[in-house]
Amino acid sequence: MMIKSFRTVMATLTTAVCALALTVLGPAGTASAGVLDVTCTPPSSQSTTFTPPLTVTPQNTVVSVTGQYGPCVSLSNPAITSGSRTYIGQEPGRSCLDLLDSGPATFTITWNTGQTSTVSANSTSTIVGAAVVVTVTGTVTSGLFVGSSVVQIITGPAADVLLCTLGLGTVAGIYALATLEITSL
Repeated sequence: MMIKSFRTVMATLTTAVCALALTVLGPAGTASAGVLDVTCTPPSSQSTTFTPPLTVTPQNTVVSVTGQYGPCVSLSNPAITSGSRTYIGQEPGRSCLDLLDSGPATFTITWNTGQTSTVSANSTSTIVGAAVVVTVTGTVTSGLFVGSSVVQIITGPAADVLLCTLGLGTVAGIYALATLEITSL
């Protein structure tokens, strides 16, 4: 019971730290030569679960990602107010150490209008204070806003990740706040 209460307190504290980090860091900056196609701010979020939970030892796991974007504002397409993305897949040899790696990322956002944007990007992860900060930078390769640059910042609590990398726990999932900017070049 005490461990569950501690985790609840830690989750609340790290969520507050993440919100503060997003406030301090702010949304991703846009290039001065670009035109902002769409911007989405918190409570935009990403929820990721791992089945079985990640440990420090690599194992096969099912990864499930649900991203919810909104509120979103688009001057070029004012009908866009929100979006979403999902991914479920079996991934071999995953451990909590992988959460701090960099690598390629491809995903498709489905906008509330029914239109889609497929993004090809690179993802980097760092620990900033009590938060895991994932920065995704890339390009829309097909669909709405094709050719535009993408910057997404995902900020979630780092407590479980840090404990897991030390061999002291597991990571069953991460709930994180997100900002997203898509900018025409």
